[in-house]
Amino acid sequence: MATGGGTMPNLEGQASNFAHSGAGRSGAAASAVVAGPDPSSALGLHREPMYNWQATKSSVKERFAFLFNNELLSDVKFVVGKGRQAQRIPAHKFVLAAGSAVFDAMFNGGMATTSAEIELPDVEPAAFLALLRFLYSDEVHIGPETVMTTLYTAKKYAVPALEAHCVEFLTKHLRADNAFMLLTQARLFDEPQLASLCLDTIDKSTADAISAEGFTDIDLDTLCAVLERDTLGIRESRLFAAVVRWAEAECYRQQLPLTSENKQKVLGKALSLIRFPLMTVEEFAAGPAQSGILFDREVVNLFLHFTVNPKPRVDYIDRPRCCLRGKECSINRFQQVESRWGYSGTSDRIRFSVNRRISVVGFGLYGSIHGPTDYQVNIQIIESDKSLTLGQNDTGFSCDGTANTFRVMFKEPIEIIPNVSYTACATLKGPDSHYGTKGLKKVVHESTTGTKTTFFFLSSPGNNNGTSVEDGQIPEIIFYT
Repeated sequence: MATGGGTMPNLEGQASNFAHSGAGRSGAAASAVVAGPDPSSALGLHREPMYNWQATKSSVKERFAFLFNNELLSDVKFVVGKGRQAQRIPAHKFVLAAGSAVFDAMFNGGMATTSAEIELPDVEPAAFLALLRFLYSDEVHIGPETVMTTLYTAKKYAVPALEAHCVEFLTKHLRADNAFMLLTQARLFDEPQLASLCLDTIDKSTADAISAEGFTDIDLDTLCAVLERDTLGIRESRLFAAVVRWAEAECYRQQLPLTSENKQKVLGKALSLIRFPLMTVEEFAAGPAQSGILFDREVVNLFLHFTVNPKPRVDYIDRPRCCLRGKECSINRFQQVESRWGYSGTSDRIRFSVNRRISVVGFGLYGSIHGPTDYQVNIQIIESDKSLTLGQNDTGFSCDGTANTFRVMFKEPIEIIPNVSYTACATLKGPDSHYGTKGLKKVVHESTTGTKTTFFFLSSPGNNNGTSVEDGQIPEIIFYT
């Protein structure tokens, strides 16, 4: 008895999870996609020869469909599955070879099998029947319980059209509560389109996705691929708590005692992808500082990073995760750059409003006229009429001595409502800098799609370190529409 070889990934749990997730609950949606009964129910064989059966079929498709799972004219049998679950399924070499290069090589290649019975222990009978039905009739019979194993089988036997149907089915049933499970399978099966859609779903509904059962089942590489993203929509403290849950599940899988050292060990490179500097000092103190997962020196350095200036260097990313779609935009309100602009602890301020809803993610600031140096800076956006601080970041930036602007980002995007007055503030500590002149009261940004975002600037009353519409600091506003 010949064997088809190969090793099937462990899909039973994943398929079950998928079936009981949002996809499994969407009965109406599932029935719209599944063309007929689930293949697991289509196991009856036609064994009695029918005289002149060809005359009852009016097309080639009907005649081939009649031969599906039929002993009639069969010249090969497959023993599909393992143990008591194995099933003997008849087939026709010509039909299989015409639909799959793998079957063609199996029956007609230089190493062609001569066996009349071929074992496929790594394939599920229902998935194999779904594959055969597609090869015989172009009919697609997949459901929540069989889509994963059918995708595996379609990949194994190089039937891309059936692969595409499986991916389409998964895409239609993709939700936050199954996104991580499907992402793991998309990476396993090398389905970049599905993986991208899963990541988009995780970005949009990060909190729901990491709360789902499938999150703790992902592998380390998948975890890292997600943590590297700049587009997750969640506070870093909640993300850290979810990563700790994953580490506990991984310790259990590896049969390791549930200690802080083992959690740190299984997290490996993933730990460095947590953006601790984006947390508030209170969030850091209540969670990571007490977790035991970080070394004492790292905890001390991060506390210093939160509380003192100049800030010590830390080995963690401080780039904000911006959960916004589209392309980053920026406007510059000055037409010329001059020197020199001094600082004595007073905030540079400028008022602005916009004609449409945007999210501000940072400012561009001028740097030193004395060559490369570092600045400490606190940036804020205040709703002017209410004197309400909507966002701030106490951070720093390095400049190279040129008249360029240098990015300083908020920890989270700040939503700006049309026709409301806001005040942009920057309090710098450092040497004299460049500054802008010939300022504009109105700046229009036009996107590649023709969308126009109009900024209106007004000088901020009171002590503003001299910054005004005409001259000063805060030349750029960085935003998403």
